Amino acid sequence: MNDATRAGHWQLEERDGALILTLDAVDQNANVLSAAVLQELDQQLTDIENREAKGLVIRSGKRNAFIVGADVYEFQKISDSARAAELARAGQLVFNRIEKLRMPTVAVLHGNCLGGGLELSLACTYRVAREDEGTRLGLPEVKLGIHPGFGGTVRLPPLIGHFAALDLMLTGRTVSSRAAKRLGLVDEIVPERHLLNAALALLNKKKKRHRRRKAKLLQRLPGWWPLRGLTARIVGKQLHRKVNPDHYPSPYRMVELWRKRASQEDEALSLGELLVSRTSRNLVHIFLLGEDCKRSGRREQHDVRYVHVVGAGVMGADIAMWAAFKGFQVSLQDTRADALGRAVKKAHGFYMKKLKAPHAAQEAMDRLMPDLNGHGLHRADLVIEAIVENAEAKRGLFKKIDAVVRPEALLATNTSSIPLEELAPALKDPSRLVGLHFFNPVPQMQLVEIVRGAQTGEAALKRARAFSVALDRLPLDVKSSAGFLVNRVLMPYLMEAMLLVEEGLPMEGVDRAATDFGMPMGPVLLADTVGLDICLSVAEELSGPLGLRVPEKLREMVQRGELGRKSGKGFYQYDSKGKPKLSHPTVRTDVPITERLILRMLDEAVACLREKVVADADAVDTGMVYGTGFAPYLGGPMRYAETLGETGICSTLERLAREYGERFKPDAGWGTSGLMARRELTRG
Repeated sequence: MNDATRAGHWQLEERDGALILTLDAVDQNANVLSAAVLQELDQQLTDIENREAKGLVIRSGKRNAFIVGADVYEFQKISDSARAAELARAGQLVFNRIEKLRMPTVAVLHGNCLGGGLELSLACTYRVAREDEGTRLGLPEVKLGIHPGFGGTVRLPPLIGHFAALDLMLTGRTVSSRAAKRLGLVDEIVPERHLLNAALALLNKKKKRHRRRKAKLLQRLPGWWPLRGLTARIVGKQLHRKVNPDHYPSPYRMVELWRKRASQEDEALSLGELLVSRTSRNLVHIFLLGEDCKRSGRREQHDVRYVHVVGAGVMGADIAMWAAFKGFQVSLQDTRADALGRAVKKAHGFYMKKLKAPHAAQEAMDRLMPDLNGHGLHRADLVIEAIVENAEAKRGLFKKIDAVVRPEALLATNTSSIPLEELAPALKDPSRLVGLHFFNPVPQMQLVEIVRGAQTGEAALKRARAFSVALDRLPLDVKSSAGFLVNRVLMPYLMEAMLLVEEGLPMEGVDRAATDFGMPMGPVLLADTVGLDICLSVAEELSGPLGLRVPEKLREMVQRGELGRKSGKGFYQYDSKGKPKLSHPTVRTDVPITERLILRMLDEAVACLREKVVADADAVDTGMVYGTGFAPYLGGPMRYAETLGETGICSTLERLAREYGERFKPDAGWGTSGLMARRELTRG
């Protein structure tokens, strides 16, 4: 019997005495728990409660995922904490109805099962998941400045153990279906073709299985009431070493909810307060900007199967490694066999760590081919140049490449600062040259600047965007100009930090001012990590067009071979494990360190807007948060500038210009009508 009824997003059918409820959200690429979807689920449960069946299976009708969470776009419409708490209660009530059904329930999971999607599955009796690395489960709400709000903070700890539950919620990380099975988060993992049968088999179990039957003592102990306070204090201290509670309060809220064994009502009230906070609003803003970038690339086609990377240095090797990891056939060329050997060794270690299974790692390795003689050029759909940052060397290479590759091949450069107009003369058809500027380390940094030269064709740009999205990266369109967006805005910040050190301020104090502001790493340590030789090269490239002052101390250090972490000495000295040796000096309060650092960035960002390096203020925020980690809780430099106000910023810059020099003179772009206006984000 197959009696199917559909109520918009949900379809209910009966099969072999069991009910199957399928979510296929209308007009959505992925299932999200919007208010309408939850309301329809509530209506379906009224029907289900009045039917006799041996059980209920809840599954997704989307090929790519189960449920990816709540509808984040709806968050922007909520400005009242009471309203936010009310919506959380509504979701809790629906999931509680699932939990209280007289029949057993099974959630069938594949692809992403995140946030509210995982919370829905927690309300079910059982969970069965597809056995592959593409199935990921997690509660990533902390990344949006909130915490689970549909009962997740209450249901997860007793299911998988308290430490494991806190770890998942506090980090927002996802786990594979295999890892979820080990945790006890899912009951069965099976190949896709067996999912429904496995779910139906679970319904036939006579008794509901006791959750965490074999929970280890160490997993149970933290939940024992007398030990909760001690555990909460220990976790709180660990959090303080990583997260500023004034910037990111949600992890601390989660620990407190857990410590006092909070109810669903407590969870809803806490979520309501967090959802309308500055941090959450800014993190949602950044998240949606990233989604907007992805959509722009998904609209295009890249037709790239074979990728050839020239240059097996740090960047080239990582780009090749990542492209092969994402399923592309890749050849990596270099004139040095030892460089290719190091790249292959690094890739193998990376694949083993990421993929776990030796056969999966070997499959990835089979897609990565070291290519000493450049044979891969003949079949390449895309060639990425990643050699030394020198315009003449790059032109010479492109001239050789142009003579070998197929005429339809896309040509890309990973240059971090050289305008494409300086490289285009080497090609017969410069319309197929585009910039693909990745950021280091490639496996971690999500942004790719898609650089548009004066002669770059639209077809090349579309293919480059689509290829970036296929690599699970965010493509950001930038105009070809000195430093593009990210390096142009970042370099004045780094140079100002070095000038502060040159003036006698302790570098630890300069770095601490930046990290206290919310930057992920201090500028001096960042320069050491990037490499002082690279910083000098980019700074000198930008010194002419931008009038950037390069500190003499930087030149002297590079001449002495003090290149930073990679040489064991830069501004900091490093131990054998590459960790900097810190002295923790007293921070001086007579110098406006934070103002000097951050306002240099804001001023250069406005100059980029004035010169139309990027389309709008949102593009600046996207680039600087995803490309450099600019204080995400502030929403990006332009979002932060809006909170300060242009008048106040210009007044402060004028004062700094009088005290420290003309480099602080406000850019002409401040006050320009509409310069910082934001475009409305809508679903694309």
